Amino acid sequence: MDALYPRLLVEDFDTAAGFWTEALRDLLGIEPVKVLPAAGYANWDLGGEAVLVLYARTAIAQAIGTGDLPSAAPAQDSAMLVLRVDDVDAATRCLSEHGAAVLAEPQDRPDWGPNLRTAHIRTPDGTLVELQSY
Repeated sequence: MDALYPRLLVEDFDTAAGFWTEALRDLLGIEPVKVLPAAGYANWDLGGEAVLVLYARTAIAQAIGTGDLPSAAPAQDSAMLVLRVDDVDAATRCLSEHGAAVLAEPQDRPDWGPNLRTAHIRTPDGTLVELQSY
């Protein structure tokens, strides 16, 4: 069983799946295990463990019976995906080449932790991502 199973609920499944397919290919050399556009589902594994799962917000809303509730309004972020990478600068360049917007350039964060370096990006579908190395 996977210790963690990071799943992003996304508004624009096709955009998110395209971004993460290219990004994870370049960052980790992995391909999706499956991409099911009709179901709004995609997943990537590395070494038999889940790296990332995408699930369309509409699909989960239908599955749990909350489709009649309003969608999340634009606001401050309520979640963030954090990826540990070997080289924050290179990973930031890589993801920006795939269409991510750089929100905070790579920088050392000694007040957050010893030897910690981070950058923050927003994927084309709107997900906030922190890249970090330490």
